[in-house]
Amino acid sequence: MPPHTRRPLPPSLYADTAILAPETPALEGEARADVCVIGGGFTGLSAALHLAEAGASVIVLEAQEPGWGASGRNGGQVNPGLKNDPDVVERDFGPDLGGRMLALSYGAPDALFALVRRHQIPCEARQEGTLRAAIGARAAAEVRHSAEQGARRGWPVTFLDAAGTAALTGTARYTAAMLDARGGDVQPLSYARGLARAAMGQGARVHGGSPAVKLARAGEGWRVETPHGAVRAAQVVLATNGYTDDLWPGLRRSVVPAYSSILATAPLPEEVARGIMPRRAALYEAGRITTYYRMDRQNRLVIGGRGPQRPLPGPDSIRYLAEYARKLWPVLGGVEWTHGWNGQIAITADYYPHLHEPAPGLIAALGYNGRGVAMATAMGAQIARRLAGQEVDMPITAITPVPFHGFWKLGVAAKVWQGRVLDRLGL
Repeated sequence: MPPHTRRPLPPSLYADTAILAPETPALEGEARADVCVIGGGFTGLSAALHLAEAGASVIVLEAQEPGWGASGRNGGQVNPGLKNDPDVVERDFGPDLGGRMLALSYGAPDALFALVRRHQIPCEARQEGTLRAAIGARAAAEVRHSAEQGARRGWPVTFLDAAGTAALTGTARYTAAMLDARGGDVQPLSYARGLARAAMGQGARVHGGSPAVKLARAGEGWRVETPHGAVRAAQVVLATNGYTDDLWPGLRRSVVPAYSSILATAPLPEEVARGIMPRRAALYEAGRITTYYRMDRQNRLVIGGRGPQRPLPGPDSIRYLAEYARKLWPVLGGVEWTHGWNGQIAITADYYPHLHEPAPGLIAALGYNGRGVAMATAMGAQIARRLAGQEVDMPITAITPVPFHGFWKLGVAAKVWQGRVLDRLGL
């Protein structure tokens, strides 16, 4: 079997400021567990933690280190809900399953912050809400419609007009917004490392530098091979999201990996920082191609959006985000932008997270469409329930490859261009 070299964590603000990573030595030799989890991001680590808390023996195999992928490189926003509006979810899945999906996804931030408190994870967690902000009349009408759906269900959502939105953001760019009090933000790499420590504290074994290179049936269970070892387990979880490979047939082609880029300032002076996002809610813009941002605990502005579909060398290649930030807050004209990075998220054709059971004792979860901090954490708990034989609150579907998947980079670029044009035209 070929040797494997663990790659260093790509440069980012989070890599420079996160809590220390736990020791996760590579797997050596043969091992056994009730469950083998492949992937050390939010999904896999949450699943491992919840399984271990329930008494299962768990081994996590991660190709690099916990949080190395998009789990440790995202915008840090803990957003409630799914991509589609609540009425659409219930239309697509019916009032029973659709209602449970809504309870799971909109309750996911509360569950995440409770998990952080229970395990005392030091990840700068803050629950000051999520703003979905509209530019123009069409987007404002959509946001109002979303807020009405939430209010009808008794959720803690508030519709804000232009003045109300400006008061919470410090910019007059938006025509309206919806504030969901359940949202918030975290330092995502610290959160991933904290999840790994929590899972290990419950008895799970986490091995970095241990990519799964072969997955095969072994009696009534499974055998997972790595470059220097193997795991025999009754059940296997595939939790690789935007970095999914061909370990299981068709799974990689069932999602489109897309790079999301993020830029961060140096800590801003207090007199500047107090006028930017004064509520300290996280924000994402309504529209086809959205920009998202938040202020972190050290008064840095962290702003993200679609960017080059390749790894970034640094902040200079996404300066358009800095220009947009200056448009929102002209006071940022002379600030220093210290970090720029990206990571691969996974997008599904129907914009719903996917949960699959392609074989007995094998479960896969992926495709959070940019909402992975809260939803991947929630999905990990759902996986643990499913493996314990309990009902889950997401549909279990067949793996369906995305058409023309081999051209995904061209497709993403075309979709971004089209979305930006339509958003600018207000269509």
